[in-house]
Amino acid sequence: MTHNDIIRRLRYTFDFNDNKMISIFALVECDVTREQLSNWLKKDDDPNYKACNGTTLAYFLNGLIIEKRGKKPGVQPEIEKDLNNNMVFNKLKIALSLKSDDILDIMQSSDFRMSKHELSAFFRKPTHKHYRECKDQILRNFLQGIQLKYRNTPIEEA
Repeated sequence: MTHNDIIRRLRYTFDFNDNKMISIFALVECDVTREQLSNWLKKDDDPNYKACNGTTLAYFLNGLIIEKRGKKPGVQPEIEKDLNNNMVFNKLKIALSLKSDDILDIMQSSDFRMSKHELSAFFRKPTHKHYRECKDQILRNFLQGIQLKYRNTPIEEA
Protein backbone atom coordinates (compact mmCIF):
# COMPACT_ATOMS: atom_id res chain seq x y z
CA MET A 1 0.00 0.00 0.00
CA THR A 2 1.21 3.49 -0.71
CA HIS A 3 1.20 6.22 1.88
CA ASN A 4 -1.35 8.05 -0.28
CA ASP A 5 -3.71 5.03 -0.11
CA ILE A 6 -3.54 5.06 3.68
CA ILE A 7 -4.33 8.78 3.91
CA ARG A 8 -7.20 8.42 1.39
CA ARG A 9 -8.72 5.49 3.28
CA LEU A 10 -8.47 7.20 6.67
CA ARG A 11 -9.97 10.39 5.29
CA TYR A 12 -12.91 8.41 3.90
CA THR A 13 -13.33 6.27 7.04
CA PHE A 14 -13.55 9.24 9.39
CA ASP A 15 -15.25 11.54 6.85
CA PHE A 16 -12.63 14.27 7.22
CA ASN A 17 -12.99 17.32 4.98
CA ASP A 18 -10.00 19.35 3.76
CA ASN A 19 -10.11 21.75 6.71
CA LYS A 20 -10.15 18.86 9.19
CA MET A 21 -7.23 17.16 7.45
CA ILE A 22 -5.21 20.40 7.49
CA SER A 23 -6.03 20.90 11.18
CA ILE A 24 -4.81 17.36 11.97
CA PHE A 25 -1.47 18.15 10.34
CA ALA A 26 -1.39 21.45 12.28
CA LEU A 27 -1.67 19.56 15.59
CA VAL A 28 1.93 18.41 15.04
CA GLU A 29 3.03 21.78 13.68
CA CYS A 30 3.10 20.68 10.06
CA ASP A 31 1.85 23.29 7.61
CA VAL A 32 0.01 21.72 4.70
CA THR A 33 -1.75 23.64 1.95
CA ARG A 34 -5.07 22.62 0.46
CA GLU A 35 -3.28 22.13 -2.88
CA GLN A 36 -0.72 19.73 -1.37
CA LEU A 37 -3.48 17.77 0.34
CA SER A 38 -5.52 17.65 -2.84
CA ASN A 39 -2.54 16.31 -4.83
CA TRP A 40 -1.90 13.57 -2.24
CA LEU A 41 -5.53 12.49 -2.40
CA LYS A 42 -5.69 12.22 -6.20
CA LYS A 43 -5.62 8.84 -7.91
CA ASP A 44 -2.23 7.59 -9.08
CA ASP A 45 -3.00 8.19 -12.76
CA ASP A 46 -3.98 11.86 -12.29
CA PRO A 47 -1.38 14.25 -13.77
CA ASN A 48 -1.43 16.37 -10.57
CA TYR A 49 -0.89 13.37 -8.28
CA LYS A 50 2.00 13.75 -5.85
CA ALA A 51 3.41 10.86 -3.82
CA CYS A 52 3.18 11.29 -0.08
CA ASN A 53 6.43 10.46 1.70
CA GLY A 54 6.79 8.57 4.97
CA THR A 55 7.48 11.71 7.00
CA THR A 56 4.24 13.28 5.80
CA LEU A 57 2.28 10.16 6.71
CA ALA A 58 3.98 10.13 10.13
CA TYR A 59 2.90 13.75 10.68
CA PHE A 60 -0.66 12.83 9.77
CA LEU A 61 -0.79 9.73 11.98
CA ASN A 62 0.77 11.56 14.94
CA GLY A 63 -1.78 14.34 14.42
CA LEU A 64 -4.54 11.72 14.34
CA ILE A 65 -3.30 10.34 17.66
CA ILE A 66 -3.50 13.82 19.19
CA GLU A 67 -6.92 14.38 17.58
CA LYS A 68 -8.35 11.15 18.99
CA ARG A 69 -6.56 10.93 22.35
CA GLY A 70 -5.28 14.39 23.19
CA LYS A 71 -1.77 15.79 23.37
CA LYS A 72 0.68 13.94 25.58
CA PRO A 73 2.34 16.16 28.19
CA GLY A 74 6.04 16.81 27.87
CA VAL A 75 8.26 16.33 24.86
CA GLN A 76 6.43 15.18 21.76
CA PRO A 77 7.69 12.07 19.92
CA GLU A 78 10.12 12.62 17.09
CA ILE A 79 8.60 12.30 13.62
CA GLU A 80 9.82 9.23 11.77
CA LYS A 81 11.55 9.68 8.42
CA ASP A 82 9.89 6.64 6.89
CA LEU A 83 7.12 4.34 8.01
CA ASN A 84 6.62 0.66 7.39
CA ASN A 85 3.27 -1.13 7.70
CA ASN A 86 4.04 -2.24 11.27
CA MET A 87 4.53 1.36 12.35
CA VAL A 88 1.33 2.48 10.62
CA PHE A 89 -0.58 -0.39 12.24
CA ASN A 90 0.80 0.55 15.67
CA LYS A 91 0.01 4.26 15.28
CA LEU A 92 -3.58 3.44 14.28
CA LYS A 93 -3.85 1.10 17.25
CA ILE A 94 -2.75 3.94 19.54
CA ALA A 95 -4.94 6.60 17.89
CA LEU A 96 -8.07 4.45 18.18
CA SER A 97 -7.21 3.15 21.68
CA LEU A 98 -7.50 -0.45 20.50
CA LYS A 99 -6.63 -3.54 22.53
CA SER A 100 -5.69 -6.88 20.97
CA ASP A 101 -9.26 -8.23 21.19
CA ASP A 102 -10.59 -5.08 19.49
CA ILE A 103 -8.12 -5.49 16.62
CA LEU A 104 -8.97 -9.19 16.25
CA ASP A 105 -12.68 -8.28 16.05
CA ILE A 106 -11.93 -5.61 13.46
CA MET A 107 -9.88 -8.07 11.41
CA GLN A 108 -12.63 -10.68 11.65
CA SER A 109 -15.21 -8.14 10.44
CA SER A 110 -13.22 -7.88 7.21
CA ASP A 111 -13.12 -11.70 6.94
CA PHE A 112 -9.50 -11.99 8.01
CA ARG A 113 -8.73 -14.24 10.95
CA MET A 114 -5.58 -14.30 13.01
CA SER A 115 -4.54 -15.33 16.50
CA LYS A 116 -3.41 -13.08 19.35
CA HIS A 117 0.10 -14.50 18.95
CA GLU A 118 0.20 -13.59 15.26
CA LEU A 119 -1.09 -10.11 16.06
CA SER A 120 1.40 -9.44 18.86
CA ALA A 121 4.29 -10.25 16.50
CA PHE A 122 3.47 -7.08 14.49
CA PHE A 123 3.98 -4.86 17.53
CA ARG A 124 7.35 -6.24 18.62
CA LYS A 125 10.68 -4.58 17.97
CA PRO A 126 12.24 -5.59 14.63
CA THR A 127 15.17 -7.16 16.48
CA HIS A 128 12.90 -9.48 18.49
CA LYS A 129 13.05 -13.10 17.33
CA HIS A 130 9.24 -13.30 17.02
CA TYR A 131 8.86 -10.00 15.11
CA ARG A 132 6.78 -10.35 11.97
CA GLU A 133 6.56 -7.91 9.08
CA CYS A 134 3.05 -6.58 8.44
CA LYS A 135 2.28 -7.22 4.79
CA ASP A 136 0.04 -4.96 2.67
CA GLN A 137 -2.82 -7.49 2.75
CA ILE A 138 -2.98 -7.39 6.55
CA LEU A 139 -2.89 -3.59 6.74
CA ARG A 140 -5.49 -3.37 3.95
CA ASN A 141 -7.82 -5.73 5.85
CA PHE A 142 -7.30 -3.74 9.04
CA LEU A 143 -8.16 -0.49 7.24
CA GLN A 144 -11.27 -2.13 5.76
CA GLY A 145 -12.25 -3.36 9.21
CA ILE A 146 -11.93 0.07 10.80
CA GLN A 147 -13.94 1.47 7.92
CA LEU A 148 -16.69 -1.03 8.74
CA LYS A 149 -16.51 -0.10 12.42
CA TYR A 150 -16.25 3.69 12.15
CA ARG A 151 -18.18 4.43 8.97
CA ASN A 152 -21.63 3.04 8.32
CA THR A 153 -21.43 2.69 4.56
CA PRO A 154 -20.41 -0.23 2.35
CA ILE A 155 -16.77 -0.57 1.37
CA GLU A 156 -15.93 0.68 -2.10
CA GLU A 157 -13.07 -0.99 -3.88
CA ALA A 158 -10.22 1.47 -4.32
